[in-house]
This record gives sequence, C-alpha cells and structure tokens, in this order.
Amino acid sequence: MSDIIKLLPDHVANQIAAGEVVQRPASIVKELMENAIDAHATKIELIIREAGKNLIQVVDNGSGMSDTDARLAFERHATSKINSTEDIFRIATKGFRGEALASIAAVAQVELKTKTKDAKTGTNIYIEGGGFQFQEPIQTAEGSNFLVKNLFYNVPARRKFLKNNNVEFRHIIDDFQRVALAHENIDFELFHNDDIIFRLRKASTLQRIVDIFGRKLQPLLVPIKEDLGWVKLNGFVAKPEGAKKVRGEQFLFVNGRFFRSAYFNKAVQDAFEGLLLPGYIATFFLFLELDPEKVDVNIHPQKTEVKFEDENLIFALIRSTIKKSLGIYNVAPSLDFERDTAIDAFVHKPNFGGAYRTPEITVDRNYNPFLEEKVSAGEKIAMTDIYQQSIPAEPSKINLFEDEDFDEDIMRLPNGYWLFNKNGKTLMLDLGRMHRLVVSQRNGGRKRSQEKQTLLFSLEYHMNEIEKHKFRSIKKYLPELGFDMIIANDNVLRIDAVPEGLKETQVMKFMEQLFEILEYTNEEDFLAFYDQQWLKLHSKSRFDFLYKSEAEQVIKDFTELGFPDFLPSGKRCFIEVPLDELKNKF
Repeated sequence: MSDIIKLLPDHVANQIAAGEVVQRPASIVKELMENAIDAHATKIELIIREAGKNLIQVVDNGSGMSDTDARLAFERHATSKINSTEDIFRIATKGFRGEALASIAAVAQVELKTKTKDAKTGTNIYIEGGGFQFQEPIQTAEGSNFLVKNLFYNVPARRKFLKNNNVEFRHIIDDFQRVALAHENIDFELFHNDDIIFRLRKASTLQRIVDIFGRKLQPLLVPIKEDLGWVKLNGFVAKPEGAKKVRGEQFLFVNGRFFRSAYFNKAVQDAFEGLLLPGYIATFFLFLELDPEKVDVNIHPQKTEVKFEDENLIFALIRSTIKKSLGIYNVAPSLDFERDTAIDAFVHKPNFGGAYRTPEITVDRNYNPFLEEKVSAGEKIAMTDIYQQSIPAEPSKINLFEDEDFDEDIMRLPNGYWLFNKNGKTLMLDLGRMHRLVVSQRNGGRKRSQEKQTLLFSLEYHMNEIEKHKFRSIKKYLPELGFDMIIANDNVLRIDAVPEGLKETQVMKFMEQLFEILEYTNEEDFLAFYDQQWLKLHSKSRFDFLYKSEAEQVIKDFTELGFPDFLPSGKRCFIEVPLDELKNKF
C-alpha cells in the first residue's frame, strides 16, 4: 500500500489556520488594534471601506518595527511576547501566539509601513495570499501602518459567506468599542467610507463610556468599586431604566481584555433581582484586575473566553458589589452600608451604661383576637375607608360572551401566560401575541400612520456616534413616514413632527428602538423593520396583562378575528394544555 500522508504546503496550512483567526473583517480589526496597543501606541486610527471587505487600515504611533522584525512578524508562530511554556500562564499583552499576521496575510493583500523611533528610514513590506512580494526602505512616520485589502480574494468560498455590509460593519463597531472601552488612555478614531464614526480622546472610564454610548446614558450609571487585594473590581452598571431587551451593552474585561461569560452575566442579573422587568437585560461595564497567573486566556482562538482559578469567588464578588452599590445609590432597598461602624462598636461596648441586656418582650396572654372590640360606628367607618384605600380591589370577573364558555374562571400564571377554558378545553394563552395581532388588524391591517402631527415644542434626541451614522442612512425615508427632524448641532437630533398616533411620551423610546437594531439592505427591509418597531410600541407583552378584565377584553377582540392559532410569522398564540397527560403525573 502506497503512503498517503503528506505535509501540506505552507500557503494551504496558513489558509486553514486563518479559518480560526480570521472569521470576518472584525477579526482583523481586533488583532491589528491590539497589536498597536501592545506597541504602546497613544493614538490609533482605524479606516474601513465597504465594511472591511475592500480595506482595513490601522495606523498607530507606537514603537514600530525594525526591518528584520517586520519581515519575521508575518511568519507563523513568530512572537516577541513569550519564550517558554510558563510565559503563557502570565500573559500581560493582547497578542502572544504569533499566528494573527500570518493568517491575515494568507487570505488578503497586506502592506505594512513601519518605522522605529531612532531609525532614519522605515520599511515597506507587501505580501499577497501568503506569498512574500517585496520589502524596501521607505520614508514613513514613526509607528506602524497596516493595510489589509480585498479580504478572502483568494478564497471565494469564504468571501461569499460574509454578511451584508451593515452586519459586518456592526461587528467591526463591536470590536472597536471593546478595545476603546478597555483603553481610555488612548485616542481612537474610526472612519467608514470617509465618514467619521468615532473620534475618542483620552478620558476617564466614565467619559469614554459616555463618548461611545451617548450622554443620555450618563445619569443612569452607578459606579461599582471593590478591592479585595487579590482581585479588584470597578466599573459601572446602569439603573433599571437603562436595561434593554436585546444584548449589546454588557461588557466584561479582565486585565484590559474583553471576554464573554454567561456565568458572570448571571451574577449581574442576580444582583438586579426584583428590579428588572421580565425579559430585560442589565447594562454594565465591569473591569476585573488580578494576577495574570490566575487567568487562562489561551482556551479560545479569538481569546474572548477565559478561565478563572477562583471563578465562584469572583461570581460572588460581582453580585454582592453591585447589590451594595444599588443600595447605596437608592436604586434598591438595602442595608445601611453608609452606617458608621464606630456607632455599632460604641453601642456594644460592654462597660457603657452597665452590662449588655437582652431586649424584653411583653405579651398579653389574655388577649383573644376573636373577641369583638367595642369601637364606635365612626371608628368602624374610618377603618373601612383605610382598608379600601390600602388594598386595590381585583377587577371582577365579567362574562363578556354570550356564546363563549366564560362560566369557569381564567387564571394568570407567574410566567405571564393565562389559562382559559374554551369549548371544554383548557388553553394556555400568550396574550401579548394575541394583542399584537389585534393591533395589527385594526384599521384594515394598516401598521403605520401616514399622517403627520406637528409638535408644539420640538424634542431633542441626543445621539451617540453610531446612532448618528444610522440616522444619515435612513433620513431619506423618514419624511414619508411623518417625521420632520434634522441634526441641529453636533449629535443633537431636533424632532419637529412625528407620525399621527405616536405620543410625545413615546417618541424618545421609539427612536431608541429604531436605532437599536438596524441591519437592512434596502428600503423594503427598513420599512419592514420600522413596522415591526411600530407594532411593538402599540402592543403589549404578555407580562403587561395583570387583571382578568384586561385579559377578557383581549380574548374578546381575538375571538372576533376567529381565534387564529398563529401569528403571520408562524409563532403560536396559544397551546392546548394536555389535561389527560397531567393526570398521569399524580
């Protein structure tokens, strides 16, 4: 039998390795920006064209590279960060494997211009598809200038799986934000197709958060700080008003490195227990600092998952510290953490005022709660009034249907669903979906208002840079929808008119929803997204229905539609509870 195992050519091996490191344009952005940080840059400029598919350029003023280092940097497993296996377990830099540049160069056309501080000239290197083309001396600024062009040009199967530009650019913004949040002492700039998206100057952590996510977040932020010696925790969480239904503003960092952790996310959610509406996710920016030897950052190619030596202790630290801060800032009921402990010591001092005495409790053993007390008629009336004011009456059950079986009760479950008896069957209802269908079918199924209402006083919506960029891309559609709005100054959007049916109190929330998720390729996609947000604004979720009278009204309206099983999207409005199967559980 002939031999069948062979060594892969270097360019093929590099392309395979690139699949782990370079998943999309954002992967390259992250690697190059982190390299600039490791080079001690104080200013980093990111230039993007066509969501990174045509160009990703990172310019920094860091230490730069010599001619030899610049050439070796593109070899696999070439690194200045580690010399032995032990070094892997005390990594203090962003990159260390020596795979990134080789992987990037294998699937793109890469040019590097770099110069060290003391060198008279710099060096210019060009590599295409992993193949070295040339290296020559060049006059260039101190630092490094990486240009990555035509990503996946030589791997068309990979290129066709890239998403549309809006999606890919969203991923780039995500990675840009993560790096910028962790390094507030560095200036950052982001350009996309010649438009300035971010211009961030060196600032405090709080100011960096505000510069990225907008001024409207600032009054909602609660500072978090704790130092246990072996681990430090600081950052900010947003008050419950800053929570959202979609993920995106949850940031965890360890030693300046962004990471994901469903376990630590749960610690934050646990700290907000009883404060958030169902389905809402807290907004937070948390920074951990501890000995690098207690953290393993080498368990994932993207280095976004890390392993902690004392994971349970850190979970408890996050949860308790946030709980304490929410209490101090009157967001949640709390023990008095501001209480002077000297007072407690003074109260329990043994020699103060004699020996410490246990409080005594006096009990009337002759008291009988079933004996009627003699009270005046006026006192009885007063007591009755107090009782009625203190306990709101549950709306009574109303038989809204002559043909429907409403003789038996309907009941709300703790998870927001309702049980309802219909034609001898017990149904579990999602009143939120039912209400959405009722709302969408009103006025002949018309979802959006076509009329405009001018506001007596203009409203101002403070946009962050991402929202400002999104506004430019959708503003041509807004006049037809009933909006009159312009960018009045800097990042302030002045709103002079809104669609009929949109209350002034709803405008800010609606704009926030409009900017929250915006990934569309044409006008049709945008209008579909707009209709979805409009419908959400005017319909309720299943958690909003608390009283039987509200539930019965939705059921009545839904019955007039024929009691359909599904929404147009295919989602169920109700299910039948299998009572016979439940009997077998007993």
